[in-house]
Amino acid sequence: MLWVTVSTGVDDDERGPTVRCPFCRHPDSRVVDSRETSEGDAIRRRRSCPECGRRFTTVEEMSLAVVKRSGVHEPFSRAKVIAGVRKACQGRPVDEDALALLAARVEDTIRAGGVPEIPADEVGLAILEPLRELDVVAYLRFASVYRAFESLADFEAEITALRSNELRSGQRGVTQHTEHDSGPPERLVPSR
Repeated sequence: MLWVTVSTGVDDDERGPTVRCPFCRHPDSRVVDSRETSEGDAIRRRRSCPECGRRFTTVEEMSLAVVKRSGVHEPFSRAKVIAGVRKACQGRPVDEDALALLAARVEDTIRAGGVPEIPADEVGLAILEPLRELDVVAYLRFASVYRAFESLADFEAEITALRSNELRSGQRGVTQHTEHDSGPPERLVPSR
């Protein structure tokens, strides 16, 4: 993983990165204490300047960049994941906490790959599975845009795959059709 020191005055020389003192600008400092943040995605380092004796804190964060189709690199953003998924979940019974958890799960999946730069389409792939588990209708909406569905046959193929996955996993609430069924189940019409 690539770690980037976020602080004042980071220089690279033959010994590796050095951190300038933000007070006296001395080109080096000594690490006194290191701690991971609660999420484990950053390290806080307490440093001491050998020149002026003052202490300061730096934060080292793991850099994760998304490479768009145009070749532009931008930092990974949970907020962008949430915004994209929120559109698919519009009108569905999905709350903001569930969206935040989904975005965190997507980020964890991507970071587990150990690569500091990922193509944008891999972010979309990482969204599909947790979204399918969260809400199947929102999943179909997202997949239809992400996978560029062009016809009803694309939707039918995806729904068939969803049904077969649900049947294999034993989930309830799936309408089972026999091989003689030609379409959706008939509605019951009350007799008069």
